[in-house]
Amino acid sequence: MAEAGSPRSSDPTNAAPDGEAVLRPHAERQFADELALLAEHDDRPRPAGWRLSPWAVTIYLLGGELPDGSMITPKYVGPRRLMEVAVATLATDRALLLLGVPGTAKTWVSEHLAAAVCGDSTLLVQGTAGTSEEAVRYGWNYARLLAEGPSERALVPSPMIRAMRSGMVARIEELTRMPSDVQDTLITILSEKTLPVPELNTEVQARRGFTVIATSNDRDRGVNELSSALRRRFNTVVLPLPAETEEEVEIVSRRVDQIGRSLELPQAPAGLEEIRRVVTVFRELRSGTTADGRTRLKSPSGTLSTAEAISVITNGLALAAHFGDGVLRAADVAGGIVGSVVQDPVSDRVVWQEYLETVVRERVEWRDFYRACREVS
Repeated sequence: MAEAGSPRSSDPTNAAPDGEAVLRPHAERQFADELALLAEHDDRPRPAGWRLSPWAVTIYLLGGELPDGSMITPKYVGPRRLMEVAVATLATDRALLLLGVPGTAKTWVSEHLAAAVCGDSTLLVQGTAGTSEEAVRYGWNYARLLAEGPSERALVPSPMIRAMRSGMVARIEELTRMPSDVQDTLITILSEKTLPVPELNTEVQARRGFTVIATSNDRDRGVNELSSALRRRFNTVVLPLPAETEEEVEIVSRRVDQIGRSLELPQAPAGLEEIRRVVTVFRELRSGTTADGRTRLKSPSGTLSTAEAISVITNGLALAAHFGDGVLRAADVAGGIVGSVVQDPVSDRVVWQEYLETVVRERVEWRDFYRACREVS
């Protein structure tokens, strides 16, 4: 899962080129210091077009200590082998598909991989039901097209073309959200590493270093399922939900700290107890059983991902800082939890009320949490 920011990373108010502070700097700007440190200490072979070696990219993602004692903070907490497989895929001629349920850090990992490999994570195609072929291939400046006819000056390159021409990483978000005919425009790009431009009787050939990282929500299977021809062009890495409670608590704590600093929220203790309770509630409801395995539970319709837990805690910190005494308490997170669990006002409310009365109520140390949830429910 996604991890917190670095004490060595750039200021969260990182200035944009025009001097204005941006809310969320791109990874290559936010962690520029760490990337520079890794490049300085990286003496291993680098694939063509890469800023770092595969070893250094993996250290950037998972964190570690450099020979001079400098620390690289983890961007992802999870199985090391998954990140090694993902990085190794990018070093071949295969594209990478990051697959998982919502909130498993697919986009986060995609961005940081691109930042570490080529120093630019912005060559992005966002997949939606309305994504057209032009977003993947190219479009036209119609004023120039009418005035001059088809020409290089009239062609509007997509992020994919820009990545091919510069030998960089192109990212595709929510691949299965794109219509099937648009998805299939990728087949020639991924297999032949070329993009024909028949209007100009030419083609764009990818330079060495070009690759594609796509993400897909595995709950969207059947929306616009990938054809077998396209799926064969990808190596698939499935990103799992955190295996252990403490691992998820650590992820949430680190990410909440980073978001709080980037938003310049008033300082407030993170409230480890409340984080652990939120994580426990989400894990129990999505798994359909209590942590001790003694009670079977109904699961709500939502995903209750780690990302949603981060959102609940961040909102709770804002409430505590602006409207409370600065200490994160049960009342600050209760509303966010109920809102995350009760997506369907009929069926999910039944699930939540049953969990509240049969599990939360029976935990003596959770009495304050029980009362707070009853008030907002």
